[in-house]
Amino acid sequence: MAIQNSRILTTTFTALVIWALGSTLGARAQGLQTINPPEGGQITYGQVNGETTEAGAMGSILRNLHSRLGDRPRVGKLFDVRGTESVAVFFTVTKKNQGGAQISGMLIAAKATTDHVEAALLTDDSARFSKSIGPMTKALFKVWHPMDSARAAARGGVSAPAGKLHTVVLQDRSASLGLPEGWNLVQKMSGGGTMVAMGPNGESAEMGITWLASDPRNPMVQRTMQTLRNGGLRNTSYATATYMRVDTELSKSFEYQIQKTRKQAGLQPAEYRFATVTPMGESAAAKCARFEGTVDFKDGKGQREMNTLYCVYAPNSSGGWLSNAYMTSVPMALAPKERATLGAVMQSFQVDMAVVNREAHQIAQPEIDKIHEIGRRAAIQAQSAHEQEAIQSSSVYQHWDSIDRRSQEFENYQLDNAVISTTDHSAHGTVSADDAAYLVQKYPDKYEYVSAPDYWKGIDY
Repeated sequence: MAIQNSRILTTTFTALVIWALGSTLGARAQGLQTINPPEGGQITYGQVNGETTEAGAMGSILRNLHSRLGDRPRVGKLFDVRGTESVAVFFTVTKKNQGGAQISGMLIAAKATTDHVEAALLTDDSARFSKSIGPMTKALFKVWHPMDSARAAARGGVSAPAGKLHTVVLQDRSASLGLPEGWNLVQKMSGGGTMVAMGPNGESAEMGITWLASDPRNPMVQRTMQTLRNGGLRNTSYATATYMRVDTELSKSFEYQIQKTRKQAGLQPAEYRFATVTPMGESAAAKCARFEGTVDFKDGKGQREMNTLYCVYAPNSSGGWLSNAYMTSVPMALAPKERATLGAVMQSFQVDMAVVNREAHQIAQPEIDKIHEIGRRAAIQAQSAHEQEAIQSSSVYQHWDSIDRRSQEFENYQLDNAVISTTDHSAHGTVSADDAAYLVQKYPDKYEYVSAPDYWKGIDY
């Protein structure tokens, strides 16, 4: 009976939500959509006519709820909804004039164009909300794509609903992706947390494409670049690496990285045209942007509609920084029909970083071994040059040894590892960053961190 009463309360609240949205929407309240997820709770979403900002839409809906329920909704702080162009706020409200039950909810608003704002309400009994909000959010974004539908209308087309997806898991279990029927995973381009898939009509999805670059303003990077100019570091990853400032404009950074990748694969440069570049939030660790527009891969199949999320991560102490992209494209003629499906494909991507980190270590080790071998050869060559023996042994070899240490430091950064030693310096070890933090903080008299200059050869690198 308690469960039944909870369902009655939340169903009644859904009717009030529809009324509140309907009051805001005016004559078009019948255009609202409602979802009742099996896990519980209710979802209502639709266009908010008469409002041109997210704040205006939210305020109007909350005022209507206040008027109808006799209680002013208590709201939290606004926040961005990750992976979307929308803002949201959590709230609670008591049905003072209808029994006093307490309802919790999340209100989301998205401004698609200058005169088109959509909103969604996810609500449940307060005692159940913490458990039902996750499934409700997932169910909402499977069907609600306000940016796509509005922009399709602006272009004179109507975006079809998202198609059904089936989950594909990589053989190494590092990532999974939902794909429509008829799509195939490109095996030779997938693995290690990256998935590339192609559709039957020229569609594509490229998830988790990752690039590594070095910021030329970093002193260590500057020394590496000078060594390259002097003819050193041949046949190493440094010779073909990307040297670019981490604060390069995101659209330019992305296009440079993707064009370089195409060139290395023997492909012609693609022609990108960004209609919109939308910042998706920025922190000390990363900044991201969403690019929408068109791309011509110069494969004779013409332009495709393109949607990309691109993120750049803060550099480490050696100047190395990472970026990654999540991209979909579809031939222009098929875009209105498949736009929502491609959005669902992008949202379905999941990656297991534990697997990726293990594979990254296996991939990086041969390159590190190669650097060690070059260092040994440099030492041998130095010993054969009698008149410069002292100079070579003290500068060339030490230079290569320093590169070895910094390479290992960057690998540890990528793998979220750290080097620690006993305080009496009798032993070194590489462990996860979390384990290192625990040992150093728990037993400061026994363990301490080790920086790259103090790494032990053959043990730490």
